[in-house]
Amino acid sequence: MSPTKNLLLQKSCRVVAVLLMVLVVSGCSVQPLKPWQRGYLARGDMQGAPDPLEAAFKEHIYFSKEASTGGASSGGGGCGCN
Repeated sequence: MSPTKNLLLQKSCRVVAVLLMVLVVSGCSVQPLKPWQRGYLARGDMQGAPDPLEAAFKEHIYFSKEASTGGASSGGGGCGCN
């Protein structure tokens, strides 16, 4: 086989491999939630902060140590820079 044909074969194999990877990854994001599945995600233990009191306590400790107000959610720091 000539070098140009070999190079063309390698490039086409790479293109096919990338397309297959994109197809596999995009297949996971196409599935919408069913109405009965939304109930599972709405449970308290599936929330980002299931206990609001504990989350507020941890945020208070964090911004006290970092010397900045709302250190977990806003930009800037305790030094006065933005």
